[in-house]
Amino acid sequence: MIEAMTTGSPQLRFRSTAARVGAWAWVAFAALNLVDIVWRGRTLTALVMAMVLIFGCGVAYVLGLRPAIVGDESGLTFRNPLRDVRVPWGAVRKIEGTDSVKVHYVGAGGTELVSRAWTLQSSPRAQARAQARAERDARKLPAGAAEALRTRTPTAYAAQQLTEMADRHRPKAGRSGNPGKAAQQADGKPTGAVTWSVPAVAALAVPAAAVIVALLAAMIT
Repeated sequence: MIEAMTTGSPQLRFRSTAARVGAWAWVAFAALNLVDIVWRGRTLTALVMAMVLIFGCGVAYVLGLRPAIVGDESGLTFRNPLRDVRVPWGAVRKIEGTDSVKVHYVGAGGTELVSRAWTLQSSPRAQARAQARAERDARKLPAGAAEALRTRTPTAYAAQQLTEMADRHRPKAGRSGNPGKAAQQADGKPTGAVTWSVPAVAALAVPAAAVIVALLAAMIT
């Protein structure tokens, strides 16, 4: 399942409902166990277990709660587990949805880059199943609606919505339909970039370091 939502500001966001539910389930499990450890545990083994649970919460955040595809007035953002892809609408060349949502865009120096979103990814088998379901449902509808439904897989739907948003917000020069001309105008224009997410890296690195320290302490004593 996917979660698509709009907010007060013109924003479109796609996230995996299943991943978020799984992540919050782990956080609740970890919280209950941490309370029990604080109440009963006073040993180094209990400390190690507590650090492992906290590290698991970091993993849940990075893999389940953080990933999202966000489109707003100024551009497209892929929040992947450890890195962010930010592409202004003027730098977007194409958005496609196959086994994942991908954006083709102009990077620094006018280079052609492609980045994929972590969320909504599916295996070829899952993609085929989704396509088959769409085909079955399409047979029950009128011709026009049926044709639209045949491409209604989660990634294709997200790509379609984001492409429409890009068309609305892209500068007029980027709507000319001439990729060569757009590339010539890339100098001095906003370009896409991939950056590391400091909170995501810290969410894994800090508890991982704490686990190692706790294990070393338990081995020494």
